[in-house]
Amino acid sequence: MSLADRDEVTWLTETHLTRFAVSAGAAGIPTRSKGGVCREAAMESNFSKGAARLGEEPRLRTPPQNQTPADLSGIDGKLLYAMPFSAKDLQRYRKDEKFSHRLLTPEEKVNLLKPYLPSPPPPLDRTRRASLSQVSREERKGKLGLRRFLRRHFHIFVYALIHLYFSIYIRLRQAYHAIGNRFYTVYHHHHHSPELIQRDIKDLSRLPKHLSVILALEDQGRSGAGLEKLVNEAADIAAWCASAGITQLSIYEKTGILKGYVKETHQTISQRLQTYFGPSFPSVSLGAPHIPPVQSGLLSLSNSPNNENRKNINILLISAEDGRDSIVDLTKTLAEMSQRKKLQPVDITTELVDAELSESVMEEPDLLVLFSPFVELAGYPPWQIRLTEIFHVPDNQGVGYQVLYRALCKFAKAQMRMGR
Repeated sequence: MSLADRDEVTWLTETHLTRFAVSAGAAGIPTRSKGGVCREAAMESNFSKGAARLGEEPRLRTPPQNQTPADLSGIDGKLLYAMPFSAKDLQRYRKDEKFSHRLLTPEEKVNLLKPYLPSPPPPLDRTRRASLSQVSREERKGKLGLRRFLRRHFHIFVYALIHLYFSIYIRLRQAYHAIGNRFYTVYHHHHHSPELIQRDIKDLSRLPKHLSVILALEDQGRSGAGLEKLVNEAADIAAWCASAGITQLSIYEKTGILKGYVKETHQTISQRLQTYFGPSFPSVSLGAPHIPPVQSGLLSLSNSPNNENRKNINILLISAEDGRDSIVDLTKTLAEMSQRKKLQPVDITTELVDAELSESVMEEPDLLVLFSPFVELAGYPPWQIRLTEIFHVPDNQGVGYQVLYRALCKFAKAQMRMGR
């Protein structure tokens, strides 16, 4: 007998010994050797090693239909069928084990285990082999085919195409708006001269009586440069409005940091107006809700020969706390007055709310100008912009006179239908 046959016989012996150990343990048959050590764990290990040697999982054949299984036990997480040895075969095996497996020859061991071996699988016919080979060819072709590649990477291709399209569109739009802003900056530049600003607006049919702007604080005020830039922007806008003849200006900044520097802001605005108008600059009144205004410049107008052409400008500083918070406070106040019978519920109307908010915060502006590249109100008081014309220049960066001039031009052409 060759060495391979002996290995096969050894594996078959170990396999069926494991089956016997599982069945005998369930039936109460002792499976201990002379040393008293249970051999069931060793049989299970040999059984698993023998199965791995052939490249398959441990399994047992299905019991015949006319035979009842003696036991169902689990080995390595598998549910197996254990067919018991006959008493004669078991006695022969025990006797051979007693003599260290030297009593029986390999041929006798094969004959001993042959009745318990599973039936061999049927050989594959030509049709079956042809179908399996065709399936394998199709799988290889599918793994390397163009259709499979496109099907797996189609979404990546679509995403890249959309990204490319929008990238080109955004770049072209930014270039177009940059050229337009540059044209307005060069052709309509104020040069710190009220006469040039008045020349630009002289053909406009109307101007807003109340202009409002939204400014943003850079770096959240962590450095003094952001606050200084914010104050300079407010001074420039005030000078442009005074030159255009707009008497009411409201400056919105979300954090309300300008309210803590009213005197400094007023001084900067006065200096900027003096740069534009000279010694006879208009008077400035700068305040905020619930903060008394600061006024100056009254004496400079009295001695001016062009006093009739100089109009005072009133500037109001507002922030996010003057928006929704003021509406909430007014609602609480009206509710308490109604509970105390000081105000009837029928007296609470839209006109009453509008009058209270206009007195406590400000009146509705005619035009709201945004200097940001997109429309962002940033908590602006919502009640005051019900009928306000909102203007912004797409892709704009920073405060500029050209944005204000384009806003005034659009306001002059707008139709105020008041909801009709």
